[in-house]
Amino acid sequence: MKLKLLCSTLLMAAAGLVAAPSAEAKIDEVRIGAVGNIRSDHGDIVEGKQEGANVEIEIVSSSPDFLNLIGSPRPYLMGSISTDPGGVSFGGVGVVWRWEFAEGWAFEPGFGYVVHNGELDNPFPPLSPQAVAFEQEHQLLGSRDLFRSSFALEREFGPRSAIQLYWQHMSHGQVLDTGRNQGLDYVGLRYIYRFDPDPADD
Repeated sequence: MKLKLLCSTLLMAAAGLVAAPSAEAKIDEVRIGAVGNIRSDHGDIVEGKQEGANVEIEIVSSSPDFLNLIGSPRPYLMGSISTDPGGVSFGGVGVVWRWEFAEGWAFEPGFGYVVHNGELDNPFPPLSPQAVAFEQEHQLLGSRDLFRSSFALEREFGPRSAIQLYWQHMSHGQVLDTGRNQGLDYVGLRYIYRFDPDPADD
């Protein structure tokens, strides 16, 4: 519980930097994208249980000076809305690192914390017909809050625009909670508009 509180506090501080930027941190980017669920509850990379896409928006700030010790990641605030009535919507905060590895190309890993409206566990008696049907349709996430890890491959188009192909995984990792931990995986594309034309120089 103490670790959960610590993670929440640190990542909410990141959200504060994005939502109310100080003199040393400002809004760098706005990102809009769409993702699809690709993972089964057994970890297989297949079409997921959530049939519709999620529409996502993300706001990324510049990196404040106190994050220099961990490679100057940039804080973000994000939300993801499911277009499927039975899908999972979520929102949260975190940080992203960015490395340019070739002209116009960059790699971006990230780590964060989200809260979702999905199912936590099966409400029906084990092995009952209702329980079997429920588990066939729902990913059981075990905790209302989850860690979010992500990786993105970016291609720039001019100084202010870019496209990213990205993957994100969400689960409690037996840290935020115990028991059920089927997790969620999404892959998608997003468009980036930059207020700062060269984030690599932050």
